[in-house]
Amino acid sequence: MKKKYAICGVSGRALGMFAKPILTTYAPRCELVALLDTDPERFELFRTRFPEHSATAVYGEEEFDRMIEETKPDVVIVAGRDDTHARYIVAALEHDRDVITEKPMVTTGADARRVLEAERASKGNVTVTFNYRYAPVHDKIKEMVWEGRLGRITSVDLNWYLDTYHGASYFKRWNRRRELSGGLSIHKSTHHFDLVGWWINQRPIEAFAYGALHYYGSEGELNPERVDGRHCGTCTAASRCAYYTRWNARHVKDDHLGLLAAEGRQFPYTGYRPDQCIFDSEIDIEDTYAAAIRYNGGALLSYSVNFSLPYEGYRLAINGTKGRLETTEYHAPSRTPFPTPVQTIDYFPLFGSKETIHVVHREGGHGGGDPLLLNDLFLGEDRSRPYSVLSGAADGAYSVATGEAVWRSAKEGKPVAIQDVLAGWKGELTKA
Repeated sequence: MKKKYAICGVSGRALGMFAKPILTTYAPRCELVALLDTDPERFELFRTRFPEHSATAVYGEEEFDRMIEETKPDVVIVAGRDDTHARYIVAALEHDRDVITEKPMVTTGADARRVLEAERASKGNVTVTFNYRYAPVHDKIKEMVWEGRLGRITSVDLNWYLDTYHGASYFKRWNRRRELSGGLSIHKSTHHFDLVGWWINQRPIEAFAYGALHYYGSEGELNPERVDGRHCGTCTAASRCAYYTRWNARHVKDDHLGLLAAEGRQFPYTGYRPDQCIFDSEIDIEDTYAAAIRYNGGALLSYSVNFSLPYEGYRLAINGTKGRLETTEYHAPSRTPFPTPVQTIDYFPLFGSKETIHVVHREGGHGGGDPLLLNDLFLGEDRSRPYSVLSGAADGAYSVATGEAVWRSAKEGKPVAIQDVLAGWKGELTKA
């Protein structure tokens, strides 16, 4: 019997990452029975891309209960704007449905606790799609730590870089408002905090951080003209904007508009344009963070992220009582102004010679992680692994709480305890 799925939030991610695989690759075992969204234009976009499934039932944002009653999905996929996640995750759990949600699971520690409590009271379970866990290099790092090659983990250094194309994109879209995204220490950095916690198998307990808005917003040094309400497509100052001319001249494919242009659509949704000016005074989030995070197993994380750099990727080092590993990744080589090497892992035993480890790289989004994640989601998790890769509500909650602790610490100038962000949650980390 096919498992039935409903999607709440018909975003670009929902269409490409979930709807398309359900309707094609996994169709023998899966069925898409319903779509829910606030904007009818999103349903029309779905019908344009999947005309043979144009009869799929659609519901407005206030019709969740009716959707459940009429279509009886086994699993609810939550993939809308970040601030909508908590509402539909909790509602699905109250109906004893399983949930698959995009990261971040929610946008606040308070909502993370709501989800944890709802899951505890439900027959349903939450899966958070942290696809970066599935990238082959990341899985190899997990394997090395799991096997004890580094010994007890003592510290981690992780510096993440987003280039002037990708980094700026967050400030063109709804992510630029904290009430909608939680800020980038939640929307983006949950990826990174989840990876570290998963690699070292420890939970965060406290964060101290600094943060700032250096590049974007009305005070950005490269702002060609201090006028609010502009859009890239119609801006009279575009020729004087370094961010615009850098990428427009190279005709770089826009992840959010490229497919729409091919379909004859300028913009996807009613009343929303993902080309808002990156120098608008509406922006109320940070573009730079440096943080120190303490874990319950004694490990310390030194973390930084910057959203306006000449190239994209990260540098990682993990130190333990038996050795150290290092790796550097360069994302998006087509946007990088120099040749990028294939990623390897350097392993340094505490007493011994360096070993360079080459990992087989895979095709697919997020470092080859997306296709492997989809297999686990729709075919079942590979139980032969010695450790779990799929993440649950506790993973989602701790990553969100870490992100909130980071920006709260930056704002308040003092360390912030993760348990305080989660309102003192002391429940089990996973369901029995």
